[in-house]
Amino acid sequence: MVQVKTSDGIVEGELVENEFLGGQYYSFKGIPYAAPPLGELRFKAPQPVEPWEGVRSAKQHGPPCFQRDFYIDMTLELVGSEDCLYLNVYTPQMTPDKPLPVMVWIHGGGFYGGSGDDDPYGPDFLVPNGVILVTMNYRLEVLGFLCLDSEEVPGNAGMKDQVAALRWVQKNIRNFGGDPDNVTIFGESAGGASVTYHLSSPMSKGLFKRGIAQSGNSTCWWTKPFEPREVAIALAKNLGFYSEDSKELYEFFKKQPVENLINADTPINMAQLGKKGKELQYCVVDEKDFGTNERFFYANPYDVLRNGIHEGVDVMTGYTEDEGVFWLAICPDVEGALEKINRYNDYLTSEPLAENCTASQRLEIGKRLKKYYFGTEKVSMKNFDQLLKYCSVQLFTYGAHQWAKIASSNANNNKVYFYKFGCKTERSFLSNVSHVRKYLGDKVVVCHADDLPYLFSFKMEGMKVVKGSESHRLIENVTKLWTNFAKFGNPTPDDSLGVQWTPYDVENQKYLNISNQFEEKSHPDAEEIKFWEDIFREFYPRYVH
Repeated sequence: MVQVKTSDGIVEGELVENEFLGGQYYSFKGIPYAAPPLGELRFKAPQPVEPWEGVRSAKQHGPPCFQRDFYIDMTLELVGSEDCLYLNVYTPQMTPDKPLPVMVWIHGGGFYGGSGDDDPYGPDFLVPNGVILVTMNYRLEVLGFLCLDSEEVPGNAGMKDQVAALRWVQKNIRNFGGDPDNVTIFGESAGGASVTYHLSSPMSKGLFKRGIAQSGNSTCWWTKPFEPREVAIALAKNLGFYSEDSKELYEFFKKQPVENLINADTPINMAQLGKKGKELQYCVVDEKDFGTNERFFYANPYDVLRNGIHEGVDVMTGYTEDEGVFWLAICPDVEGALEKINRYNDYLTSEPLAENCTASQRLEIGKRLKKYYFGTEKVSMKNFDQLLKYCSVQLFTYGAHQWAKIASSNANNNKVYFYKFGCKTERSFLSNVSHVRKYLGDKVVVCHADDLPYLFSFKMEGMKVVKGSESHRLIENVTKLWTNFAKFGNPTPDDSLGVQWTPYDVENQKYLNISNQFEEKSHPDAEEIKFWEDIFREFYPRYVH
C-alpha cells in the first residue's frame, strides 16, 4: 500500500504487477477531481471537490458517466452514474531522481460513451517507458453537452470536466513523481478531437506542453453539432415537454430521471430523419458569453484554428488506414443505406456541405462524389471498398488533413508530426468485436481505433501479449514513438527505430507510415484529398485550407 497527499486529502493506492510485460507500477484509481455533478450541479461547470478527512482508498475505478455504448452493442444495459468525475494515476516511480513526463489520456466514444478505466486503457505498455499515465472520466452526451444557449446551460460541461482534470494534474502530479511542466494530452476519436479543441481553448492554455490527436480533430464536422439549442428543444418534445423558454427547459431537464437523458435520438430536420444514422448531436458548441461563465470554446473551429493554436505546443496527429470501416460498426441498416445512396443523388453530400448549400448544390455535390467513387456503377458489395474509402475521408481523414495544413502554417510555428497507422496483427480491435466481418470477410483492415491495442493493454480475450511476437515488437516500437514525443517533443530523437520522422509542412507533407515497418513518406492520399478540397473550395471555402 502507498499513500499520497493530494490537494483534497490523502489517497491510498497499491503497487501492482504488470501482467502483460512484467515488472511493477503504482496504481491509484477513482480519485475525484471535481464534485459530483448532481442535483443543482447537473449541466453546470465542474465544481471543487469537498476535501475529505482520513485516507481515501484509490484501488477501484470510479463509475463512468451514465451511458449506453451504442458503438458495439445497442442491447447493452445502461451503466455508470452521474457521479462520474474521477481520474486514475499510474506511475513507475513515486520518488524518481527527476520528475517524470506525464501523459493524460482523453477517451473516445463520440462524446456519447466510454471511460478511462483500465479494461480498454490499461497502463502496462506505456508506463514501462518512464512516463506517468493519467486517465479520466468526463460527462457525456446530454449530461455533458446539452446546450440551451443560456447562462444556466451554456454547453461544453464535458469539456470543462476535462479542463478540471488537467488543473488537478497541475496541482497534484508532483506528489506522484510527475512533472507538471511536461504534460502531454492525448486521445483518440472524440478524445483526439478534444485534444485539438484544448489546443485552441483559452481555458486550457498553460495546462499542457504537447498534444497527440488520434483519428479525430476539431476540423472533423461531427465534433460540432448543428443547431444545438434546437436539438435540446427536440429532446424536450420527445419527452413530452413543449417549450422554447430556456429557463423552463432547464428546470425540466434538471428534474428528469437520468435514464431519460441517455441515448437520445433527436433529429431536427428531414435530412437527419432520412439518414437514420447515429447523429452526434451533443458535442462541442460555440459557447455564448454571459459575462459570468468561463467559456471553453467559441466561434467556428476552422476560424479559430487559423488564428493559431497555443504558442509553443507541438502536436502529433493522424489516422488509421481504414477509418471508414467504423461506419459499418455504427450503421444500423447497411443494406438500407446502400439503397438510399443509389436512389438519392444527394445522400453522399457531407454534412457541412448539406447544411450550408442550396438544394441544387447538394444534388450536384452528391453526383460528383458518386461519380468519383463509383463511376456509373450501382453501389453494391462489388464496389463496397470504395464506399468505405468515402466514409474514411468524410468522417476522419479530410478533417485531419485540414487540421495539419492550417496548424502547421500559422504564425506560432508549432511543429506538427503527421502519421498514417497501418499495423496489421491479431490485435485489430473494432473489426473483430462488431458485425463488420459480415461485409469484410477475411480481409485484413486497420480500422478506426485499431491503433489503441498497441498503446494500451486491453483486458479482452485474444489480447494477451506473447513476448517476442510481431505484435510485441510493434507495441514496443509504437509506444516508444508516443513516449519519445512526450519526453522530448520529438518521436524519433535518435536512430533506435530505424527512421527519422520529419515535421509536416504544406509543401512537402511528410508523414510517418506506422505499419509493420516504419517508413517516412510524403503527400498521403493526395489525389483523393485534393478532390474533396476542390469541392469545398467551390461550394464552402470556409472548410478548406
